[in-house]
Amino acid sequence: MSLYAIGDLHLHFQSVLKAPGQLRDPAWRNHEERFRKNCAALVRPDDTLVLVGDHSWGRNLAECEKDLEYITALPGRKVLLRGNHDMFWEAKKTVALSRHFEGKLCFLQNNYFSYGGDYALVGTKGYTFEGPFYLDRHGRIKGWDKEAAEHAEKLVEREAERLRASFEAARNDGYRRFMMFLHYPPTSILEKRSVFTDIAEEYGVDKVIYAHCHGRTRFHDSLEGTVRGVEYRLVSGDYLLWKPERIL
Repeated sequence: MSLYAIGDLHLHFQSVLKAPGQLRDPAWRNHEERFRKNCAALVRPDDTLVLVGDHSWGRNLAECEKDLEYITALPGRKVLLRGNHDMFWEAKKTVALSRHFEGKLCFLQNNYFSYGGDYALVGTKGYTFEGPFYLDRHGRIKGWDKEAAEHAEKLVEREAERLRASFEAARNDGYRRFMMFLHYPPTSILEKRSVFTDIAEEYGVDKVIYAHCHGRTRFHDSLEGTVRGVEYRLVSGDYLLWKPERIL
């Protein structure tokens, strides 16, 4: 069996599309059908497919019904991570979601899922500071909104606590090998390391898989390749051209 990952499907079968770039960029044209065909060709029933956030533009579960039906119909075991646009999924209602979709979808939040008997799949939405930034006439960053940065730091701390809860749940059950998933990138464009990279190194993860950076200008906003012994991979859907990335 294999482990695949991809993020940022941004489905909208029943809801309003809120990203104008998604309408104009050729990479998004008919992406739902392209992704479905790629999954059918690659993912087998005993494989695991991790969907790394931003599943739907729906504002609530009713508006996501067809989007989640689409995901449910994909091959393999589907593990979903929360993204910043997933309004249907409140962190405190993860248990209720898991019960509602039991046997169909797995929701990764303050918990973990086993893979292959050796690995624990751990993760959380994460967060990074994304501005506002102030630029000089050459387009270089010369400053940023300090109040917004302070607010972002509080969100980072909350998500780091949730990530540790995921790791500790797995470790308490005897797991020592980890694949770590984030929706947001592990570092902002101002950082070389963060609390999320520190946690990855502390627990000795093999790989950190993240999404959120989509659109050509954003593909290289964060860490790529092996950094301090941890491999980092971006799996945003348009970056992968809707072909799920095989992680293991």
